[in-house]
Amino acid sequence: MKIAALIATTALTATTAFADGHIDKTGWPSSFTVGTASQGGTYFAYGSGWANLVAEELGLTGGGEVTGGPMQNMALVHTGDAQFGMTTMGPAAESIAGTNPIAPGLAMTNACAMFPMYQTPFSVTALSSSGITSIADIPDGARIGFGPAGSTSDTYFPRMMEELGVNFERRNGGWGDLGGQLQDGLLDVIAFAAGVPVPAVSQLEVQTDVNIIEFTEEEQATIMAAFPVAAFDIAADTYTTLEAPARSVSMWNFAIANCDLPASFVKAAVDVVMSDNERMVNIHRAARSTLPENYTKNAGVLPWHPGAAEWFIENAGADIPADQIFGN
Repeated sequence: MKIAALIATTALTATTAFADGHIDKTGWPSSFTVGTASQGGTYFAYGSGWANLVAEELGLTGGGEVTGGPMQNMALVHTGDAQFGMTTMGPAAESIAGTNPIAPGLAMTNACAMFPMYQTPFSVTALSSSGITSIADIPDGARIGFGPAGSTSDTYFPRMMEELGVNFERRNGGWGDLGGQLQDGLLDVIAFAAGVPVPAVSQLEVQTDVNIIEFTEEEQATIMAAFPVAAFDIAADTYTTLEAPARSVSMWNFAIANCDLPASFVKAAVDVVMSDNERMVNIHRAARSTLPENYTKNAGVLPWHPGAAEWFIENAGADIPADQIFGN
């Protein structure tokens, strides 16, 4: 059942309305922030980019903010400390269920789906000089950098490594910092969960020789059986190091909005991002998946913001059930 009342609120498409300036800006904030993650990661590059684009197009002050990643972003958007944010579907589901480690027991139901971003592959990187070319090569007690504490990578990758029988010493930090530690010999491996190409890996490739380690078919199947992930291949042209696609697993990412933001504001922001994919790809190549048809990847995990639902119903022919839209 589509929301007829939402569709009837304007006879114009979103793009036409915004272009003509005929838009109700009642209740719009004068500025906004987008919760991203640490510098050197895809979230920061992608999130800062779309924040700046939306701010410029809508004539507002706005930008990306360094955070601890998806878990913290769910908390910041739920409380309204950040208007927008970015999250992965696993942490989103945990946050809604009240198992977010930042605030155990708090069901973060005031963070709404805004638009689909891209898939987050889980990948492993080591220096070529380490001799590590497979998961089986990771030595007992290896020092592994899992990204910022509470991030998607830190939430799931240690569990995945344990599932694969890897014994390790857990390290946390921003992706840029961990890349430096790997290069300096302070880490043996970095386990990335980030949209590709990961800026920190691209930078490492320029400075030294690295191995981007794929999962075997058996390892991939083991992880898929134990965690909410899907099969994914990191394309060979993602990194200069790769000569063939690298077998991986992935989890979808969504932009989120505080559910109490005005529908017209969120709809306008969604229109800026979703109406011109080329602009988004110029911000980050991961945005090749930031397409209207991928609204289905929410799959009922997050409630839709009414303004976002209106945009996808009008512009993507989305069939969003009424009970999946916030406030209904």
